[in-house]
Amino acid sequence: MANGGPVEHGYPHLDTVRAAITALYRRLSYDTVRTFATSVLPADVAFCDQDDLHLGAQRVARELVRHYRLPDARMIVSFREMTHAANVELAAGPEYFVELNDRFRTHRRDIGAALAHEVMHVYLHRLDLSFPGTRDNEILTDTAATYLGAGWLLLDAFREDGVSSQKLGYLTPEEFGYVLAKRALVFGEDPAVWFTSPQAYTAYMKGMAQARRDEQQPPLTAAGWAGRRRYARDRRSAQDHLAVGPHPGVPYSFTPAGRGPLRVCFPCPTCHQRIRVPVRGRVRARCGLCRTVLECDT
Repeated sequence: MANGGPVEHGYPHLDTVRAAITALYRRLSYDTVRTFATSVLPADVAFCDQDDLHLGAQRVARELVRHYRLPDARMIVSFREMTHAANVELAAGPEYFVELNDRFRTHRRDIGAALAHEVMHVYLHRLDLSFPGTRDNEILTDTAATYLGAGWLLLDAFREDGVSSQKLGYLTPEEFGYVLAKRALVFGEDPAVWFTSPQAYTAYMKGMAQARRDEQQPPLTAAGWAGRRRYARDRRSAQDHLAVGPHPGVPYSFTPAGRGPLRVCFPCPTCHQRIRVPVRGRVRARCGLCRTVLECDT
């Protein structure tokens, strides 16, 4: 939790975020991911100063349990002084003990954001899905919470002005915006109407621009002129056996296929699983993981 201190911006964790999206599709399957097409709604996690602190926190926790489809999980929420925003004790269940920072006693509208992250820890624990190392595992948790419909709360908790700042989670604001944008492009849902923080909206729009760039990389037909020109040069080098394999600064690589045609490997712009297709001009490819149909010019 950044509270009054500097907030990191940009995309320093982008590779891990993309790996987390791929891991979600692999572990959950396309069909299960599609069951999260509707996000947590603001009215369902609203929390005002007149609400009883503990009863209100329990109500919001139950709503997130329902959203993540954990019907036999019970969250016991308490408050104490601590450095981090929150902590959850991961055990066999069905009861899980969540501790929230005492700061939330007076910042109640952000309780939903903190619980969205902690309840996702329980969800991933039950899936037995994790990344090695604390940092990467927390990035996985933020990414999963956001992609599955509750992470807009975490981005909306980001507020920054000339004298103060607040941010929850391990992703930067722009990375939260990027994951939200990836979700919006899949489900056709616009979370921008729910933001109460102007800074959150700005970060979301920056994230959307980054997500759109994923859809404009060669060999996709939506690639721009400069990208297509670079791709054509790299393809000629590969066809002349001068340079196959990874090319610095671009997401694609060329691989020989024995006696068959040259192939190009590139990430799916939706789930980031690597796709491999023959180099033979216009090709329509279908990602086997997220089922996205891609128009390519190889």
